[in-house]
Amino acid sequence: MPTSDSYRESLIESLKDAEHAGGFIGAILEEKDPEPALLRNAIRKVIEARIRMNSLSESAKQHHEKLDKMLTESGGLEIYSLVELLEALGFKLEITVANTELSADSESTDFGESELSSEPVVINPS
Repeated sequence: MPTSDSYRESLIESLKDAEHAGGFIGAILEEKDPEPALLRNAIRKVIEARIRMNSLSESAKQHHEKLDKMLTESGGLEIYSLVELLEALGFKLEITVANTELSADSESTDFGESELSSEPVVINPS
């Protein structure tokens, strides 16, 4: 079913908030019956939000292109296999914001690779 333009715009606007964007991707990774296409779509929406904020570095663009290609080819099976293995070991993935100054009001377009290439994944025991 197609998503309405108003819902899509509202979602993109909400994803400008780094904590919300991290939670959005994290929720997709926590799905018990994962749909790899949803992960790819969620990441694309977060990227779109960052582009609209003028806060996507060239390095992040390049990393996204590589990851998008990998997800297209493999369907994200490796990522979901990692999530399942960690859960079987009693751990879970958690996405947290690396730079708390990054917000919807951010106007900076010059982010270092370590600040935006990917938000850190913290592994916490369940």
